[in-house]
Amino acid sequence: MLKGRTAVITGGSRGIGRAIALRLSSLGADIAIIYAGNTAMAEKTAEECRANGVRAEVYRCDISSSDDVRDTIKKINSELGNIFILINNAGITKDCLIAMMSEESWDAVIDTNLKGAYLMTKAAAPYLIRSKGGRIVNISSVSGLMGNAGQANYSASKAGIIGLTKSVARELAGKGITCNAIAPGFIRTDMTKEIEEDNPLLSSIPLGRMGEAEDIASAAAFLVTSPYITGEVIRVDGGLAM
Repeated sequence: MLKGRTAVITGGSRGIGRAIALRLSSLGADIAIIYAGNTAMAEKTAEECRANGVRAEVYRCDISSSDDVRDTIKKINSELGNIFILINNAGITKDCLIAMMSEESWDAVIDTNLKGAYLMTKAAAPYLIRSKGGRIVNISSVSGLMGNAGQANYSASKAGIIGLTKSVARELAGKGITCNAIAPGFIRTDMTKEIEEDNPLLSSIPLGRMGEAEDIASAAAFLVTSPYITGEVIRVDGGLAM
């Protein structure tokens, strides 16, 4: 279904990014995994993708650096071919109540989660346009829809992703490019590993359980194969934010 297409996935070495990489590779897409630090994990994910009969390469990149992003996107395009899919997934948390949150914690989260998505989209846009129908999927969060105490920086970054998604969708629609967002709820990843199954937070989820990274991967696969959906935000949260 995606044979011959190149997918770029930020934060692609583990968690949600890894699940998306594996799902898209199973559909035939060649995979560019962008990661920040853990080379071994990135290489392991790439090897798992190659088992699906596709090309997969890893690229270490500081997505908050415009120079780093530009050079990385150019290298991916040269090595794997014209980029058709961009998944802006990379994200960090530095939780703290607003009255005690440092400016450094605010900046770090905004720079990675929101500025990173902006820089990646800006750098990839010319290549997506050449693809005549590229796909962008941004990973937001229900925190960006509802807010969350102790996560002003994270919630602001994820709400910003939604605004970015809708603006980019309008700007690039004329080129046949779609841009959508996924808003995960509580998903079982390293970021949520401290949330136990008996945590009272889970009682607010109508389906009564945490989601899996594969649930987000399914939504991403749906969006990158849907040419007539754009500017949409799909919650994958077990009903948490309905």
